Amino acid sequence: MKDILVVGKLKEGKFEKMMGFMQSDEGMAERKKIADVSKTIASVSPDKSTIMFKIVVHDMAALHSFMDGSNPVSKPVWDEVMESYEIFELGKV
Repeated sequence: MKDILVVGKLKEGKFEKMMGFMQSDEGMAERKKIADVSKTIASVSPDKSTIMFKIVVHDMAALHSFMDGSNPVSKPVWDEVMESYEIFELGKV
C-alpha cells in the first residue's frame, strides 16, 4: 500500500461530469480495484479546473491504466474531461 497524490487538470466545464463518473457504480468499482476508497481524500480548486486525490493504492499498474486511458471503463470519460494529470508518491517527513 502506497500513499499517492493524483493532481488532474480538467477541461473547461467538465468537473461535474468527472465527479459523476467517480461516484457512479461503474467508477466506484474501478476505483476499488486500485485503492482503498474509504481512505480517499479529495479536493478541488475554487474554479473547478484542478482536482487532487490523496489515495492509498494497492495496485499501481491499475492506477496508471485508470489514468492513462488504457482502462476501457475510464477511457471514454477521461478523453472527454481530463486535460493532464500528475501522480506523486507521498512519504512521511
